[in-house]
Amino acid sequence: MKFEGALIREQGITFGVAIVEQHQLRSTDRDKVVLQFSRIFRAPTVLMAQDNRGIPQYYGRKDIVNFLANVPLAAIPWREYNVS
Repeated sequence: MKFEGALIREQGITFGVAIVEQHQLRSTDRDKVVLQFSRIFRAPTVLMAQDNRGIPQYYGRKDIVNFLANVPLAAIPWREYNVS
């Protein structure tokens, strides 16, 4: 599986951000998706999708979501991950 995401260490917390399609943020399986990515990152993880205007939307732990709401997308260290 290939995906784009970021592993971030900020304010004493390490967490992951995984880019997903917008429909996954509304899916009833979104908590399972968060858990899957949390296992990959070995850290709490939130999901991120952009709406049709390019505005990021997040789902996951509220403290992380609130932090990311104030971080420009360009400031996040995105990279491609390959997981087997």
